[in-house]
Amino acid sequence: MSGTKSEPKRTRIQIRNEALILKSARTVFADHGFSGATMEKIAELADMSQSNLHHYFKTKADLYLSVLERTLGVWIEPLEGLDPLGDPAAEIMTYVGRKLEMARKDPEASRVFAHEMLDGAPFITARLQTQVREKARRFADIVESWVAAGKMRPVDPYHLIFMIWAMTQHYADFAPQVKAVLGLSRLTKAEFEEADRTICSVLVGGLFTCPQAMSPSPADAVDSGQSVGTLHDGLTLSDLAGPSDPAREVLPDSEVG
Repeated sequence: MSGTKSEPKRTRIQIRNEALILKSARTVFADHGFSGATMEKIAELADMSQSNLHHYFKTKADLYLSVLERTLGVWIEPLEGLDPLGDPAAEIMTYVGRKLEMARKDPEASRVFAHEMLDGAPFITARLQTQVREKARRFADIVESWVAAGKMRPVDPYHLIFMIWAMTQHYADFAPQVKAVLGLSRLTKAEFEEADRTICSVLVGGLFTCPQAMSPSPADAVDSGQSVGTLHDGLTLSDLAGPSDPAREVLPDSEVG
């Protein structure tokens, strides 16, 4: 029999404490980056002693890498949902919507990632060259297949995905600027929905030759239970061109920054 010892089972308290540490660390790293963050700040936010914190993560680098790995996993996951057999406009719009929802619900994760990029990606360069490159290559293959099939205009798929990342993550990474320009104290769900409509309108108008290429056929719509012309979360092509509300009401939910 093998003499390999199995990992001891973690208690509920250990699982809870680790989750609390990671949540607190993400907040501190999002605000200060790796260099500006300290284990003291993280322990204080987690309401535990530094010695207890070091019981779970020996060094700041260990904790930072753990936060980054979790962030990267969540960040690239929506790319896996892209269906090469689906309607191209609907697939791209759905991806944009998921990225904006991530920016709305978890802006700290995006800011941690942005700090790492600004520092030159010293901790996750290898993962960018493997995991992220692999997912981006899959996106590129799908886009190139749509272009070859005449379903969308020729476009460099890598610059397309860079554009989508820039447009969606902007609302998390540059939230103070967005709020200042719009004259808001916080960004609400309604604001993100308006961003979604605007971004998708620009992308759909630029990538697809005619509206017919963007709507499911009547047969496909019946099979899927979707109304003809419906593309993303109940939106239709006419919705994308709808007027924006000049009165930007600040709602009590979905605060960013």
